Amino acid sequence: MASKILDSHLHVWAPPEQSEEFPYFPGQEPTLPGSAEFLLESFEEAGVDGALIVQPINHKFDHSYVSSVINKYPGKFVGACLADPTEGGGGASELRRLVQEEGYRAVRFNPYLWPKGAPMTDAVGREMFQAAGELGAAVGFMCFQGLMLHIKDIETLCTDYPSTKVLIDHFGGTGGEDWRRLLALARFPQVYVKTSAFFRVSAEQFPYADTQAQVLQLVDAFGANRLIWGSDFPFVVQECGYSKAAQVLNEMDGLSDDDKEWIMGKSLAELFPGAWVQST
Repeated sequence: MASKILDSHLHVWAPPEQSEEFPYFPGQEPTLPGSAEFLLESFEEAGVDGALIVQPINHKFDHSYVSSVINKYPGKFVGACLADPTEGGGGASELRRLVQEEGYRAVRFNPYLWPKGAPMTDAVGREMFQAAGELGAAVGFMCFQGLMLHIKDIETLCTDYPSTKVLIDHFGGTGGEDWRRLLALARFPQVYVKTSAFFRVSAEQFPYADTQAQVLQLVDAFGANRLIWGSDFPFVVQECGYSKAAQVLNEMDGLSDDDKEWIMGKSLAELFPGAWVQST
């Protein structure tokens, strides 16, 4: 039986009519539609079976909307919560609660939420990263300002806590030293790379032909079984559209059918076993 098509990186947020029940964080009100119902319509059109939902900054540390979506559509979604490293924030205790009580199976480390000047290897970062490994939750790293700003933290955490699975968002970097250091992370067997948000790393329009060489280099370095496709819904909708995003690997030469099966869902399914067995 063919593997399910699974999206490793997308966001959902409450529609405006539900914003009283699921409030937006002040100053982070969404400018695009991003409801779960809109996502499911996009799934239907694109033939996608399920996804890892990454907690959006629009709701910041209030996970109630994403939790409601996961509960409403069992077997369809896995949740990645947002780590709270702020002074006096939830830290590792809130991470444990979200995993143990609300069923999240991953956590996003956004380095720009740490106190100014603090590394992700500070006491709270280490405690959360270690707790994630103990709980079987993967840690995703968001490095929008460049991998080189955070590579030492990532390498240190991977070295000190090797049981924690790691996801690097959006190709990690797009060139130069960022790219070389990303490929070098392949030496850590617990590290996976999201080949996600092609529109963010490409200088071209769909089918983003200039990313083909990068994908093939990642396959050579990590193996297709440690690469995971992601769309970055809903932002991708106004770029190439969701259905085209789900076809991007089919537009590339040099990938075997087996490679595509791993990247388009099999890798994610093996990273989170049992998560999508009920999904239809």
